[in-house]
Amino acid sequence: MKGRAVALGAGTVLNALATGVGSAFAIDAETTATVELDDSGEVRGDVDGAPDADTRLIERCVELTVERYGSGETGGRVRTESEVPMAAGLKSSSAAANATVLATLSALGVDVGDADSGGRVTRLDACRLGVEAARDAGVTVTGAFDDASASMLGGVTLTDNTRDDLLARDERDWDVLVWTPPERAYSADADVSRCERVAPMARLVADLASEGRYAAGMTVNGLAFSAALGFPTDPAVEAMPHADGVSLSGTGPSVVAVGHRDELETVAAMWGERDGTTRLTTTRTDGARVL
Repeated sequence: MKGRAVALGAGTVLNALATGVGSAFAIDAETTATVELDDSGEVRGDVDGAPDADTRLIERCVELTVERYGSGETGGRVRTESEVPMAAGLKSSSAAANATVLATLSALGVDVGDADSGGRVTRLDACRLGVEAARDAGVTVTGAFDDASASMLGGVTLTDNTRDDLLARDERDWDVLVWTPPERAYSADADVSRCERVAPMARLVADLASEGRYAAGMTVNGLAFSAALGFPTDPAVEAMPHADGVSLSGTGPSVVAVGHRDELETVAAMWGERDGTTRLTTTRTDGARVL
């Protein structure tokens, strides 16, 4: 009983910590999960290249999926391999959870599709299961349904994380520049009270996103949440003349800019003088899938 699946990393349009409403967009960075089920009575997880990584999330994803859709399996192994750096604000946890749930469903022989495809489980069902596992594992404050939905469905999503409701999904053909400094920031450690103070700006971003003005909204979000979470705004200011939108991604520390490749290459030259790594990639609209 073996399954494999892949899910996508994502960047932030609107951080949900202030109001519970969030928005994110999928990027071309993949996480792959391989699941083998057995009757050992224990789920064991590991992360490729990170022997000391916290594996509670991916293990809980397997446990919940087997509880919900299995037929007596009691244990197994799950291994993830990822192009998405951990604790960098690029939705590594959401990608790992989505890929693990889909791989487990594949191992169980459960068909996964979308609402009109006739599958026993929709991708949104699987996404919500991963969000439930993330809450159980304590790796998220809001449940991160915005991040998880973008990773699972592709494109840009707008969500109410307090109810795990998908409010809108759109597609944008953006080039994307990502700068990731050396430090790491864990979502569960974010200062929620500081974020709640920028709720008026978050509501403005939600209004812009609901009008389809995602790029403009993400710039407002980036300035507000960089201030709230104590990250410098200099990278965003450098990018503004050249990008359609730029934001702190998640709770940081990565910064993402979207727009046209030739303009983003100019930003890449500036960001490349900073410590850390820069990556020029694109949006993705296909989302997660079973391999």
